[in-house]
Amino acid sequence: MSDSEEHHFESKADAGASKTYPQQTGKHGHAKCHFVAIDIFNGKKLEDIVPSSHNCDVPHVNRTEYQLIDISEDGFVSLLTSDGNTKDDLRLPTDETLLGQIKEGFDSGKDLVVTVQSSMGEEQICALKDVGPK
Repeated sequence: MSDSEEHHFESKADAGASKTYPQQTGKHGHAKCHFVAIDIFNGKKLEDIVPSSHNCDVPHVNRTEYQLIDISEDGFVSLLTSDGNTKDDLRLPTDETLLGQIKEGFDSGKDLVVTVQSSMGEEQICALKDVGPK
């Protein structure tokens, strides 16, 4: 290999922390663990069976509160972060009850704080707090 050759590597890896952490499931032996879970973003039921001697990957789940600034006509929200910047990449929730509460509160001029749940590279508004009139 000569010194004049250049190599370019393209990485699609995330430079951040891991999206999961290992969790020990149980004792040694031939027992199996049967997991039944509900997806926090779409409500689908998921099942998995693993040997009890193996570790399982458990997702990191974070909840962050943001002040609601605006709702665009195309269904995106503008949120105020704790450091004073805006976050404009989230859609309104698909849950009809929560969606109605957000639109009603915003249209009536209330000061609203939304809770955003994030995990595995996804984010979704999951709760709403009314902190009073603007």
